[in-house]
Amino acid sequence: MDEKKDRGFFGQPTGLRTLFLTEFWERFSYYGMRAILLFYMYYAVTKGGLGMDRTTAASIMSIYGSLVYMSSVLGGFISDRLLGARRTVFWGGVLIMLGHIVLSFPIGETGLFLSIGLIVIGTGLLKPNVSEMVGGLYSEGDPRRDSGFSIYVMGINLGSLFAPQAVNSMSNAFNFHAGFSLAAIGMFIGLIVYWWDGRKYLPESSLHAPDPITDEERGRFIKRVSIAVVAVIIIVAVLIFAHAFTIDNVITIISILGIGLPVGYFIMMLTSKKVTKIERSRVFAYIPLFIAAMIFWAIEEQGSVVLALFAAEQTQLNFAGLHLSAPQFQMLNPFFIIIYTPFFAWLWIKLGKRQPSSPSKFWMGLVATAISYFVLIIPLMGLSANGKVSPLWLVLSWGIIEIGEMLISPVGLSATTKLAPKAFSGQMMSMWFLADSAGQAANAQIVKLFVPGDPKNEMMFFGVTGIVTLVAAVLLILCVPWIKKMMKGVN
Repeated sequence: MDEKKDRGFFGQPTGLRTLFLTEFWERFSYYGMRAILLFYMYYAVTKGGLGMDRTTAASIMSIYGSLVYMSSVLGGFISDRLLGARRTVFWGGVLIMLGHIVLSFPIGETGLFLSIGLIVIGTGLLKPNVSEMVGGLYSEGDPRRDSGFSIYVMGINLGSLFAPQAVNSMSNAFNFHAGFSLAAIGMFIGLIVYWWDGRKYLPESSLHAPDPITDEERGRFIKRVSIAVVAVIIIVAVLIFAHAFTIDNVITIISILGIGLPVGYFIMMLTSKKVTKIERSRVFAYIPLFIAAMIFWAIEEQGSVVLALFAAEQTQLNFAGLHLSAPQFQMLNPFFIIIYTPFFAWLWIKLGKRQPSSPSKFWMGLVATAISYFVLIIPLMGLSANGKVSPLWLVLSWGIIEIGEMLISPVGLSATTKLAPKAFSGQMMSMWFLADSAGQAANAQIVKLFVPGDPKNEMMFFGVTGIVTLVAAVLLILCVPWIKKMMKGVN
């Protein structure tokens, strides 16, 4: 279909409808599952949960998120070198659906970890490649591209917004497994839409790998995968032999990997002969932005762990005639993003060349992030051991941190593409996902320090986290002139 004539979806290519609905249902399934997963893990068996230690459950939630973003590197490789984007996304959706189906059966911790494995790999295959296909709907000079991505992002956030309420209601009406089954149904609907619509409206080029792997490269790839598998087997064997094969130790190893992987990527790019002197300077400029993003994502992603526990244990859930539940607070993240996005889009256009530079937006985002935790200290002051805080404080905190996300997430995505060395343009996008992965890898250890229901501990946790974030913002302010210089003309 002629792209200039194809305006079947709000003036956009009809294929955008396919990808919009696919990502809507994928996010519905993922965030619906995340809204109740923490509680499923630590609730007593008599309440339908697994009865796990609460601290361990919080660490698993964080490392789960880290693995999801880590696996996007694998998804990009399979799409670019083996299957093409369209097939990669389909099989990713199948694995996600199977992961939710596993959780919908009462098979204990075995089901939990099998589900995590399936959803981690599936999301890694699907998430980066759907975004890539959105770009593939437009020619390079098509003026509809930016508005098309805005519509697509709206689909992501709408799915995330409706999911916690729907899945939580199902869980409350029946049990946790019924909630997980609704997430599976959501992904199934997304797959049907994707398969049916995709045949007619997605470009034929998305069926093919843009850079097919050669026979020589395939041999090297198989060798590297084999080495990695053997290394994992050896590590597991050593842990078993040393009687140290525990959930906590596995989480620690993955935390180290989550932080070590981007470090390895930076070293590879900075030492590569394919990277020019100017490109190397830009990579150096990207490092403080990456660290700032890692700090931001570590705190933002605590919303489904630390703030979820705070909502369950320390918040008034019967408020102003409403009976709230902890998972419903997970709707605040996408709600504020939907509210803020049009304003910030207008603001940057209005300011034009007068808008702050990318590094300046980053430090502003970190300041907002720190304030979002500082405000939670206020209601805890003088609170009794059994006291509860108003839910409006959580609403305020989420409202502030999402300002930080508006200043960091889209800006960071743009900066990543602009500062990427030509030889590593695709892998540099994986680096942006690894910022979130590294943040959640660190979170898996940080959340162990949080004790919900203990006001003194909570004040200390929110205060120290906020101060560290504020210090990082100040350091970034001091680095702004150096970063601008190292960006070599990129604004």
